[in-house]
Amino acid sequence: MTDTPTSTRNLDRYGTAELPWSRALDILTADTPTADLTFFVATVRPDGRPHTAGVGAVWVDGALYFKGGPGTRRSRNLAANPACSVSVRLRGLDLVLEGEAHRVTDSSTLERVAAVYRTGGWPVSVEGDAFTAPYSAPSAGPPPWHLYRLTLHTAFGVASAEPHGATRWDFAR
Repeated sequence: MTDTPTSTRNLDRYGTAELPWSRALDILTADTPTADLTFFVATVRPDGRPHTAGVGAVWVDGALYFKGGPGTRRSRNLAANPACSVSVRLRGLDLVLEGEAHRVTDSSTLERVAAVYRTGGWPVSVEGDAFTAPYSAPSAGPPPWHLYRLTLHTAFGVASAEPHGATRWDFAR
């Protein structure tokens, strides 16, 4: 669970207070998967070059989940190096999440996350240890799709609406 940061640092240079993590958490919880949000996952290629791809992600039970076909660049990168970052523009808050993403294969988590995706309109089902559906974003590759859970290490938020501010949140590793 990532409900409570272990430390917080105010990054704002204009005298505003640090932002509470609850602001980001409340928006993630309320807006995924029903709001029109595009998350961008950045991974590292074996040669060290970055790779970024837009993904459909959902916040479930205190964690961010996203998918990718086994042949996609992001899945191949994560298999070799789980370090990644995920960026998203939320209502009034730009958010960057940093950590490690690992494949989820247990059926109870797959079913729970699939149910959340379905509330957003994607008719996904669990088949074995992966997802399948009649369609997905082209960047996900063909089915089946692997599910990944981000283990959050650090997050950065910059508020674009009142109350403004910029904050870094660190989480236990």
